[in-house]
Amino acid sequence: MIKFKLTIVAFSIATLGYSQSSKEQKNNSKPYKESWESLEKVNAAPNWFQDAKFGIYAHWGPVSSAFEGTDPTKYYAGWHGMKMYEDGKKVPTKNGKPTTNYVHHKKKYGNPAKYGYKHIIEQFSPTAFNAKEWADLFAKSGAKFAGPVAMHHDNFAMWNSKVTRWNSINYGDIDPSAELKKEIEAKGLKFMASFHHAFTWKYFAPAHKHGGINPKDYDLYTNPHSLESNTPDEDFYNDWWLKIKEYIDVYQPDLIWFDWWLENMTEESRQQFLAYYYNKGIEWNKEVVVSYKETTFPETTAVKDYERGRPNQPKSASWLTDTSPGAWFYRPNAKFKTPNELVDILVDIVSKNGLMLLNVPPNPDGSIPNEMKNLLLDMGSWLAVNGDAIYGTRPWTIFGEGPTRLPEGGHKVEKFKIEYTNADIRFTKKSDNEFYIIVMDTPKKEVIVKSLSTSIGVLNSKIENITLLGSNEKINWKRDQRGLVIEAPSTLPTKYAHAFKVILEGYKENNIGGAIDAHAD
Repeated sequence: MIKFKLTIVAFSIATLGYSQSSKEQKNNSKPYKESWESLEKVNAAPNWFQDAKFGIYAHWGPVSSAFEGTDPTKYYAGWHGMKMYEDGKKVPTKNGKPTTNYVHHKKKYGNPAKYGYKHIIEQFSPTAFNAKEWADLFAKSGAKFAGPVAMHHDNFAMWNSKVTRWNSINYGDIDPSAELKKEIEAKGLKFMASFHHAFTWKYFAPAHKHGGINPKDYDLYTNPHSLESNTPDEDFYNDWWLKIKEYIDVYQPDLIWFDWWLENMTEESRQQFLAYYYNKGIEWNKEVVVSYKETTFPETTAVKDYERGRPNQPKSASWLTDTSPGAWFYRPNAKFKTPNELVDILVDIVSKNGLMLLNVPPNPDGSIPNEMKNLLLDMGSWLAVNGDAIYGTRPWTIFGEGPTRLPEGGHKVEKFKIEYTNADIRFTKKSDNEFYIIVMDTPKKEVIVKSLSTSIGVLNSKIENITLLGSNEKINWKRDQRGLVIEAPSTLPTKYAHAFKVILEGYKENNIGGAIDAHAD
């Protein structure tokens, strides 16, 4: 009997050893391991991404309806699920007064202790969402990748999740991620999704402080913790990972974009994600991309993002700007940037080796505001004419010239009101023999590109031809000490920035040749 038991134990140990050995072999077979040293071997910005230049995502969900009925004369913070609990008493505020979000929420729904954020989720009514219409509009705008905000700070899954009950099937009876993936990919665009739920730990801390949360709803609000806590618990880490892993496995996005606060989570959790997603990309036989903010990942392992900002000089590695024409989520009577402003921002971004990710804030019912539609169609019309100067380009020798410059680079620099002039110029290139001069406003009599002066060694190749994209008119030009002087054409094909295509002879060197006399000193 003892022998029999020992045999079983020995067999169990051997089996366990075999199992562990098999697991180690399986892990070792994965190209990317959970270490920065391994992960920095990835091609963080594959050619499809570098070529795309312009993408769209949409901030939409239950919180969109929270702003209906707000006072147009007052300011409301975008983080409604956080600010709606800040009454100035239970949850302190800087001035000791309740936030406008709190006052509005209490008036519209009732006291947050009784009618908390879950009450907003329960009223989600996406009656006008149409994925085909969204995808058609995104394609017409000129975007090359697009997708939803899959999960914002409110911990609500905009997909048919099996790992959280707080999802758009249970509350809304739709799966925006599945529908958008199908329609976006049918248009030939890459599919992306954004995740903002690392910040959920801080986002719902005021809800716990304010009180009234039923323990059965901790799976939405997270486990109770203080306002000051910056250390998520084990349940939070598990939930964060299960949600993003499920999304990767089911929807296979080409690009995953992360909002901030992920940098505050453990290094191990970040490495686990990158290794898993990059290995999945290999399994799917496609090159996937990860974008991040702050210091979440080393720059060698993913693509850095600037919120409503950009560098004020070119960067050698590709980067991304996430921006919005107005507020991130729906607001009544929203004010949007003009198409001219967005085109100029896009051109400036591309000239510095970046890409634009533009937000679209749908109405609470899932329809897209007409003003937003018109803005996107205007951008699409401009890109239909000038796309050769944008898509598939790389930075030229210099990014630009002219009087208008960002005073600083980084996040939130769009707070500086920039109005480009016809003396502001940006450059992009398709090859060593083809580059583009993009004039940021309508030229009058002539365009003088001072950087291309014969007295400066920026351009050391003969110009063979210059054309204006979208025009058949012959372009007259000359190059002298003032610069490259281009005579303004009589008509212009677009209302905004204007792109001149420059074809060069290319760099040439003479060879001595085979004649004996040519080699004689």
